[in-house]
Amino acid sequence: MVRTVFVDPDRCIGCRQCEFACAVEASESKDPIGALFERPPPRTRVHVEAGPTIGTSYPNRCRHCDPAPCLQVCPTGAITRDVDEDLVLVDQARCIGCAMCAIACPFDAVTFHPAAASGNGHPVATKCDGCLHLVREGEEPACVSACKVDALVFGELNEIVAERRAEGATRTLAAVGSAVGSATDGNGTGTASASVAAWRSFGTEVATMVATIESREP
Repeated sequence: MVRTVFVDPDRCIGCRQCEFACAVEASESKDPIGALFERPPPRTRVHVEAGPTIGTSYPNRCRHCDPAPCLQVCPTGAITRDVDEDLVLVDQARCIGCAMCAIACPFDAVTFHPAAASGNGHPVATKCDGCLHLVREGEEPACVSACKVDALVFGELNEIVAERRAEGATRTLAAVGSAVGSATDGNGTGTASASVAAWRSFGTEVATMVATIESREP
């Protein structure tokens, strides 16, 4: 069973705690204070960006595509895939900074920064590695652990989708019940207009759920 990080933009509040946790986890010291004095400084691999509407945000990270365009175009073999965890990784010691991976990436998930592993300090590809070392130990990626609103959730994709659909169904039933309860006659008996209002609410909730699910499909 392959686990992944599921992003729910509807829950993101733009606090950027995921960015901070990611940078600390990518540091040599793994310590918020010690990381401040490292040279070159650690860089975050998840980037909170503006959402499609005012007041919304989106934690953008590598999707670890399969097939991965960045892996396919890398001329030095610096980008590989970990078979066990299905994560796309960068060997910064082999990266020559040609930026072919960034050009090929459809999600703008690759940035370039100086890294000690490059040997000469030139900017090299920097991207999410899925916190491979943590995952192998049975832990969650740092960004997921830091997120307090469940905008980032770690698990098996089908299980996560099923859970979110169940939550949507609960909201739908609550909306229908509320519509019926608010449109009854004095004897507590639902009227015809109450039924119409209930089904309209149900239809609205279903349409919202479908649109949300379709927007997250690759």
